[in-house]
Amino acid sequence: MNTNVKTTNISLTPAISEHITKRLEKISKLVESDPAVKCDVEVGRTTGHHNKGDIFRAEIHIVGSHKNAYASAEQSDLYTAIDIVRDDIVRELTGAKEKYTSRVRRGGARVKAMMKGMWPWK
Repeated sequence: MNTNVKTTNISLTPAISEHITKRLEKISKLVESDPAVKCDVEVGRTTGHHNKGDIFRAEIHIVGSHKNAYASAEQSDLYTAIDIVRDDIVRELTGAKEKYTSRVRRGGARVKAMMKGMWPWK
């Protein structure tokens, strides 16, 4: 998985970079079968003059073959925003995987039903 980290209105410290890398491990396990997956992570402050409220923003956008997932969160703490975004993107990717598996199984069941209908004497 190719990862690109962008910061807005803050500097990328080693602690933030390490936290992002640690949180992306679970996502990389979900998409490890596809080497062409590109993950864009953007973290930063929404404004430069506010001190209270939801001023930190984190976004993750994953693009690959048959994958397109996006999540964003705004929180008062940057690390909390990263954690929430990671949970949202994992939920989105696992839901898509379950939906794909369900559709494949339903299609197989339909083919089997059609095949059974071709030979009524059995």
